Amino acid sequence: MYTLFLKEIRSFLNSLTGYIAIVVFLLLNSFFIWILPGEMNILDGGIASLDTLFLMAPWFFLILIPAITMRLFAEEKRSGTIELLFTRPISDLKIIMAKYLAGLTLVVIALLPTLIFYYSIYMLGEPVGSLDSGGTWGSYIGLFFLAAVYVAIGVFCSSITDNQIVSLIISIILSFFFYYGFDAMSSIIGNYEVQEFIMGLGINDHYFSISRGVIDSRDMIYFISVIGLFIVFTKLVLESRKW
Repeated sequence: MYTLFLKEIRSFLNSLTGYIAIVVFLLLNSFFIWILPGEMNILDGGIASLDTLFLMAPWFFLILIPAITMRLFAEEKRSGTIELLFTRPISDLKIIMAKYLAGLTLVVIALLPTLIFYYSIYMLGEPVGSLDSGGTWGSYIGLFFLAAVYVAIGVFCSSITDNQIVSLIISIILSFFFYYGFDAMSSIIGNYEVQEFIMGLGINDHYFSISRGVIDSRDMIYFISVIGLFIVFTKLVLESRKW
């Protein structure tokens, strides 16, 4: 499992596409945080806060993460190496987890440079250190779990096709639906209790709950459950080859 994990990491880091995806993600966030005039601009807003990053990153992840995960199984299917992969003395679940953890690790690598934003805003605050560190780290935790769900969705989408572009498109659509679709559906429901229930099925509600700096067990259970659900779906798709 560890060998496969390292293979996926090296494969991505040896690809120019991977670096381009990460650089574009960082440049887009930098543009909204530091350059684009308006309330989201830290310098214009006058408030020591990384809210712009945590507001925009889920939308940028809709492109970045599917771009990372689209090749995980689709490329194996296209090249015909997937049968060789499954002849290894390792279970299907371990193969899935190796690829899933590799994808998640790459997203974390993309997130690490954003700590420069945190340090810059921390030092620019008046007084220095006026940034709400507790809330900021809570938001980072929320962003990590949101990314973990996107990666699980991306791995599943990659397992159902041998075409990377198809995997990319399906992953974007499905991730978008889980992030915003349930909120949109709830807005047309008149009953408040039903509205709350439908909103609770989406990522957005739980992501912003954690982003307030409060780690609620219900949010953690939600993220872990959705991740587990798509891991199971991926396992079922791969096992279908035996049917």
